[in-house]
Amino acid sequence: MARTKTSHAAAAAKPTVVLLVRHGQTPTTGKLLPGRAPGLHLAEAGHQQAQRAAERIAALPKVDAIYASPLERARETAAPIVKAIATQQPGTKLRIDKGLLECDFGQWTGAELKALMKLPEWATVQRAPSTFTFPGGESFNAMQQRMVATIDRLRQAHPGGTIVCVSHADPIKAAVAHALGTHIDLFQRIVISTCSVTAIAYGMGAPVVLTVNSTGGSLAELRPS
Repeated sequence: MARTKTSHAAAAAKPTVVLLVRHGQTPTTGKLLPGRAPGLHLAEAGHQQAQRAAERIAALPKVDAIYASPLERARETAAPIVKAIATQQPGTKLRIDKGLLECDFGQWTGAELKALMKLPEWATVQRAPSTFTFPGGESFNAMQQRMVATIDRLRQAHPGGTIVCVSHADPIKAAVAHALGTHIDLFQRIVISTCSVTAIAYGMGAPVVLTVNSTGGSLAELRPS
């Protein structure tokens, strides 16, 4: 019993590293605002990106859990990561969490980005997102609160560990802004590319951002300085 308490205390003393992975490229990436509409799958390039991300993540000493948004493109991105980790850690399975969902774009869901950019509201989306709620959908503030709360819940379930969360560009950008102490109105300045890895360490007081939008190279050296 003493050893168990000691091991739990030791784990709690270490930060939990959360790897935020954006889903891979789809046929509509950069063209449409797909939002939460079902049926959008990865393009072949997206599958290749997901495989490379899986290889990078599998090089880490240990991954405690892998979570993903329920949408197909996120689950398909997570699949090779789960497979790669399971070869080293049998029994590893994908866990679906609705908290990692894309922002609910409401009536804008499925619209062409070129058309949206011509709307007067687009300037608000880019320059003052904290004041904007998608018609019939979610506000950027609500999205950020949801994403931050989800990460907090998941990282507390794995104290001192490393977890993977496959999500979407805007929720990841919002999580990074929160971790950096940056106002949500500036979060559009953050770039999150398809299948990029963003790493944040939690549990040392304020979050520590280890890397943002990493698309290549080793992840093994990611640790708080």
